[in-house]
Amino acid sequence: MSSHHPLESLLRPAVELNTVWVCAGCAVLCIYAPWSLALTPSVGISTALAFVAYGAWRFHQAWVVLRYRRNMRRLPRFALPARKVPVSKRSLWLGKGFKWDAQHTQRLHESAQPAAKVYVQPSAWFQRARRLEQTLEGGAVGQHIAALLRWDSPLNPVRPLPPVGGRPALHAVEWKEHDVWMPLGERVGHTLVEGTTRVGKTRLAEILITQDIHRGDITICFDPKGDADLLLRMYAEAQKAGRGDEFYIFHLGWPDVSCRYNAVGRFSRLSEVSTRVTGQLSGEGNSAAFRQFAWRFVNIVARARHALGERPSYGQILADVVNIDALLMQYVQETLEQQMPGSNQQITDIEGKLNDRNMPRNMVGRHKRVVAIVQYLQQPEVIETLTDPVLDGLLSAVRYDKTYFDKIVASLLPLLEKLTSGKIAELLSPDYNDIEDDRPIIDWQQIIRKKGIVYVGLDALSDFEVAQAVGNSMFADIVSVAGHIYKFGAEDGLPGSSNKKVPINLHCDEFNELMGDEFIPLINKGGGAGIQVTAYTQTLSDIEARIGNAAKAGQVVGNFNTLIMLRVREERTARLLTDQLPKVNVSTRLMVSMASDNADVNSDQDFSSSAGDRIGTESVDMLVPNDIIGLPKGQAFALLEGGQPWKIRMPLPMPDKTEDVPRDVADIAERMRAKYSTGDQWWEGVMPPPIHLDFEPPQQATRARDRDVPRAPGDDSGEGDDGQL
Repeated sequence: MSSHHPLESLLRPAVELNTVWVCAGCAVLCIYAPWSLALTPSVGISTALAFVAYGAWRFHQAWVVLRYRRNMRRLPRFALPARKVPVSKRSLWLGKGFKWDAQHTQRLHESAQPAAKVYVQPSAWFQRARRLEQTLEGGAVGQHIAALLRWDSPLNPVRPLPPVGGRPALHAVEWKEHDVWMPLGERVGHTLVEGTTRVGKTRLAEILITQDIHRGDITICFDPKGDADLLLRMYAEAQKAGRGDEFYIFHLGWPDVSCRYNAVGRFSRLSEVSTRVTGQLSGEGNSAAFRQFAWRFVNIVARARHALGERPSYGQILADVVNIDALLMQYVQETLEQQMPGSNQQITDIEGKLNDRNMPRNMVGRHKRVVAIVQYLQQPEVIETLTDPVLDGLLSAVRYDKTYFDKIVASLLPLLEKLTSGKIAELLSPDYNDIEDDRPIIDWQQIIRKKGIVYVGLDALSDFEVAQAVGNSMFADIVSVAGHIYKFGAEDGLPGSSNKKVPINLHCDEFNELMGDEFIPLINKGGGAGIQVTAYTQTLSDIEARIGNAAKAGQVVGNFNTLIMLRVREERTARLLTDQLPKVNVSTRLMVSMASDNADVNSDQDFSSSAGDRIGTESVDMLVPNDIIGLPKGQAFALLEGGQPWKIRMPLPMPDKTEDVPRDVADIAERMRAKYSTGDQWWEGVMPPPIHLDFEPPQQATRARDRDVPRAPGDDSGEGDDGQL
């Protein structure tokens, strides 16, 4: 086999073996009967060694052909236990593979030719064995024979292929595969993983997450489905890495064992609260106006609660939107007396004079004290003296006709009720004063400072809308935290802190179900805060359908510098990778045969003929969409380090007898209850400035002193030591 021939022609009989047998025979003859070749014994040994060396070289050539043909039908098994997944401080291991170039396109082209069919497709005996399996399924004896035919062992010449489907030739075109590493510096450019269902996205996520955990990075996994296997793997790897105390579970499907999380409890700007709440409402067509009205009323409520020194939550916002009269009365009761002494008594006097006959028409249905407050604040001397934007906002809300007000916020109420119903209300609207609840309250900035590991299971199969709302709120919260880290750093002036950027790895499975407008700035600008997003989705159309705009979908995809594509079913998604690859020249062989008659009657030559092969070149795509669609499970093409194409395959999981993997989520919860660190009263330090009343209980006075801490330089928001609530 010449390595310099224009065509390798590896799919052929291994004719080199004929030379091997001849060399072996000659070597034996030279040793045992050198006289038959007119050689002396000493020369015979030297000649035998020469035959052995030449035969070994030819056997190596034959072995290349035999191994290539074997891989075309069945790739060698590649399996690893989790403890053997390589971990590096400089690179990320993706599996085994090779860099794809024009030579591999040439080999793939040759494997598709009709002449190569006998070497690529399973043998006739293999196909007969599979048909026999189906025939023998019924009888008792037949079942044993069928089990023997299915025996997965090298001793079985007709053992079935691995259940991965696809075309093994896509990886068999290179037999010198090696470990594929991606520099960690490339991860800040974000990674997009595309693949249809059940082709290995979760397995790839397990491999990447395992490395992130053992590397000591902050690792956050968003799993809309709530995959128990992924949860168990993360927990087991955290324990093996000695980071069990840093592991947290937030799972909407297991509220009894989940952490608690207030999606609107921390913010850089107060307006973020209303944006996160109303971001789940439709903004198309006539719904846009109602969304803006809802945003305004939520903002009014959030400002009022913040001014009262209370942390916003979904439950509190729902209560205030449904009964905004109570919020106005509480705010006036606690704040107005300080600015205008005697105001509460005057309001009480006005309230005593009100009845059904002198009640303003637009205030019908409102509490009498609310009407009295409005009338008191309309007095000219009060208008000239009082300046309170929060109170003005509350007044503008209650001045609406109550029936009209209820219609405006009607689109907001169903969402808030879903987020505050049942046990989910305890997770999303936690009671910070309930010391008997041992479930910790997580906060993204605290998780980042602690270098934590968080599994977020959203249980989208049970309630998609709640999962979507919580996921979007978490993304918006992370964007806010990223902006704060970008300005002040992760430690934000804490003792012993440094300005070194901390990598924050976000693994977002089915991220198209969670993303919204807030996801675009996360991947566009989050890299400056150390956020490294690895997003997993099925098709490009899923992203467009979620955003509702092809241009925005292109904007999202354009922010991912690394693309890993497993098997997909949509051609347009496959073109996302193939259209970025150059064209290459493929050598083709053309068989030519010609014959011509000789018209000269005086010539001894009656005709002439010629036959031969012509080798030409043809420009083709390096990869076509059909190659992506035909990938076996667990295999992928990847564009790494500036668009360089790689072919990789991931290891099959193997049980690890040395690791203690819990049986289920409940078992994890039992183990974690003894190790959870609840953070005690950490939120006390980031509460807003208290309202100074004439009388302050001792407990409130103590908390006020705890909150009196210096703020970060340049922060004028008045929301605590780190500028966030």
